[in-house]
Amino acid sequence: MKFEKELAVIKKGTEEIITEEEMIKKLEISKKTGKPLRVKYGIDPTGYDVHIGHLVPIRKMREFQDLGHLGVIIIGEITALVGDPTERDESRPYLTCEQVKSNAEKYMDQLYTVLDRNKTEVRWQSEWFGNMNVSDILRIMGKYTLAQFMAHDTFRKRYENGLALGMHELMYPILQAYDSVAIKADVELGAMEQKFNILAGRDMQRHFKMPEQVALLSPILMGTDGQEKMSKSMNNYIAVFDPPKEKYGKTMSIPDELILNYFNYATKIDPEEIVRISQQLKEGKINPKIIKQRLAREIVSLYHGEKEAQKAEEEFNQVFSKKEIPDEMPEYKMKEDKISIMDILVRNKICSSNGEVKRMIKQNAVSINGKKINDIFYEINDSVVIKVGKRRFLKVVK
Repeated sequence: MKFEKELAVIKKGTEEIITEEEMIKKLEISKKTGKPLRVKYGIDPTGYDVHIGHLVPIRKMREFQDLGHLGVIIIGEITALVGDPTERDESRPYLTCEQVKSNAEKYMDQLYTVLDRNKTEVRWQSEWFGNMNVSDILRIMGKYTLAQFMAHDTFRKRYENGLALGMHELMYPILQAYDSVAIKADVELGAMEQKFNILAGRDMQRHFKMPEQVALLSPILMGTDGQEKMSKSMNNYIAVFDPPKEKYGKTMSIPDELILNYFNYATKIDPEEIVRISQQLKEGKINPKIIKQRLAREIVSLYHGEKEAQKAEEEFNQVFSKKEIPDEMPEYKMKEDKISIMDILVRNKICSSNGEVKRMIKQNAVSINGKKINDIFYEINDSVVIKVGKRRFLKVVK
């Protein structure tokens, strides 16, 4: 088959391609003309904390880059003001332009842990929407019908349940679709939940008599709990900015049934090797823990290198196999007579917020010198070792 190797890479970890025949045709045209494919992915910087679930399509973009193509990141500073309504029961709050710009800068810093900067084009929606007037917008809106949008699960369910559905939210798929026209996208990447929006992009390009982009849809990376999709709100995520030992430990905490899911969508392991790993798990001749350790090393190595991955594994084994406190941990020298547990953990970035500290305490996940605490107003007045969850430690020195 033509482009067999390229297709194997493209199809790895892909749920659906619309269509595979069009994908092959675009690869043929690219090879014949020497012109790289323009592979689109849009981000709405409504926040800036990126976890490895967000990076599933970004890893796919990097694979396209390694095949010689161009990744095009759309900074959706216009759509971010609307907020993607997909799978939401209520409207998102508005963000200021300053918030969106700041979030976008931090977001891109994290995407570049995966992407090749030299093969990445970054575009802002204001480049094309900033020059449009009301007549232009109305002409674009006129290419779709209300019936099309009410077929969208999110819109239909909210309407049927009598929930608020703002007119601006109906604009979201239209704006995202026009992005594909503006940057002449050949391929658009996104999660399965983005299928409606990405297909709207194909429709928009057809209306403008352009070749339609191929939709490359990825599955959702499950959270470390194995129950819900990866999400900060569910506290089941592995953040890009997590230190190596956090990434390693969180990976080791996933249920065994998620091992292949993570190899497929969170690593760059070859498809053939994943087949071998799948066979090993099926035969049961190797302890899943050993395979999971390899998975954890692969994930940490992607972001921090092999040396840090090995170091994280050694510390994990020391703490969890031998039930010991790690040799190295953050240290806080007390200048106060006493300090609250919330202040000390947030100040030392062991927890991201007072809310996280409260949540961890309520989950019995915070201990002082090995003893669990359940008082969110607990105060420390002496030298102690604080443990949060299974992997976060802080030594307090009086």
